[in-house]
Amino acid sequence: MDSGYYALSTALLARTQALDTIANNLANQSTVGYRAERNVFSSVLADSGTALASDMNRAINNYGVLSGTLLDLSQGVLQKTGNDLDLAVQGSGFFVVQTANGPRYTRNGSLQVSSKGLLVTSAGDPVMGDKGAIAMMPGPVSIGTDGTISSNGAVMGKLQLVDFPAGTSIKCEGGTYYSAPPESAIAATGSTVQQGELESSNVNPVSGMVDLISAQRSAEMMEHALSMFNSEIDKTATQDLPKIS
Repeated sequence: MDSGYYALSTALLARTQALDTIANNLANQSTVGYRAERNVFSSVLADSGTALASDMNRAINNYGVLSGTLLDLSQGVLQKTGNDLDLAVQGSGFFVVQTANGPRYTRNGSLQVSSKGLLVTSAGDPVMGDKGAIAMMPGPVSIGTDGTISSNGAVMGKLQLVDFPAGTSIKCEGGTYYSAPPESAIAATGSTVQQGELESSNVNPVSGMVDLISAQRSAEMMEHALSMFNSEIDKTATQDLPKIS
């Protein structure tokens, strides 16, 4: 069978997956601290352990597929809110959050004080300091650029800011929580905390819409071409094969 059929199949699969990624980015363009995801394509190597690969595997090896996504870690715009518990990270660092599934990382600094007096995210998970969860005291809160939290001159703790070496696999776990391999986080040395501000999503809605339209058109072209291939295969099966004696 013509290897073009397999090329179209992998292309359509890649475009469909890319559409999901682009649509998710656009849906989160107003989500505080959201990091856009970018599609990553790679080549396929099928049945590489055998001396004689099948025709199908040889055909597949010629074409790329979507192998996953990478986070766009570029800085989002900081917007002033005037709320003392709204925090933004200037730089590449992340806040550390303790969840039921272990430590997670976020750029969403829309924080609050829980009924137990702990500094928590909007989801209710404790935000971690250099000595664990941060217990807040009544009164006005001052947060320095190094993450030190104080009230009326008394220090309550210091926010833990972490970064990741280049190439670390950071995965989105829904919303603005991210996970990373164990023990991959390192202290963020080039990041600062900005009190009374929030970081907007780094999704560019204009380029996102352009990417969406392009991916939709590509997927439609692949579907049309596959339909033509199927029609040709059906013709061969019903008209040409019976003539073989």
